[in-house]
Formats: sequence, structure tokens, C-alpha cells
Amino acid sequence: MIAPRFDNQVAVAIACLCRPRLAFALLILPVLAGCASPRATEGPVRLGQIAYVNGPRVRVDQVIEDSRCPADTQCVWAGRMIVRATVMGGTWSRQLDLTLGTPVDVADGKLTLVGALPDRRTGKLPSYRFTFSFQGGL
Repeated sequence: MIAPRFDNQVAVAIACLCRPRLAFALLILPVLAGCASPRATEGPVRLGQIAYVNGPRVRVDQVIEDSRCPADTQCVWAGRMIVRATVMGGTWSRQLDLTLGTPVDVADGKLTLVGALPDRRTGKLPSYRFTFSFQGGL
């Protein structure tokens, strides 16, 4: 007599009913596997750190311009923040200049530098932290 063939789902279900420890192991394994991988971070990240932004990875290499109006002052023009960043995805990477609040086309979406802290101060070189968003499907 030939034994009937079961697909993997049926075999796992039968094993779970017969062996509660195996059932627990099958349930907890994916959770533990997730602990080993680095958490995705959109920011804030410092110069040289990598932000994982819903698909692409972004590393800010340098601040090109910070002409934002210093805190506690009144300005005619708000100024702008521009950073040079390396954007990576899969097997490709490219360097881009990102302006605070301006979306840039990357792969099949738009990458935006959405935050730069601290606010500009007069006379001090700040320790910048940056936040990004990505809208798209990458």
C-alpha cells in the first residue's frame, strides 16, 4: 500500500498537533530571526550614518549649504539646507544633492530630506541629524 502524500502545510499542522514544543518553535522562529536583522531607521541619522528609508538606503556624506535663518532671529529669506548624499538600492548607488523639503526622483519613487536638526545657530558648528522619507515602490 502506498502512503498518501501530504503537502508541507498539512505536515506542519499534523506535527503541531502532535508536538506542542515543535509548534512553539515554528511560531517563535520568525520572531527570533527578525531580532538578528538591523532595524530600519528613517532618522535622525548623523553624517556618515545610513538611514533605511522604506526601500533605499541613504548616507549623508557632507553638508553643502546651510543658509537657514539662525534661531531667534528674523530674516527676509528662510534660507536652505543642501546635503550631498549617497543613495543605495540593491546593486546600484548614486550621489545626489538633496535640498530640505524638495523631493528628488530616485528609482521608482521620490526621496525627500524632511528634517535637519538642530536649527542653525550663529557662531557654532552643529552636530547635524537628518531625517528622510521615500514615497514609491522600490
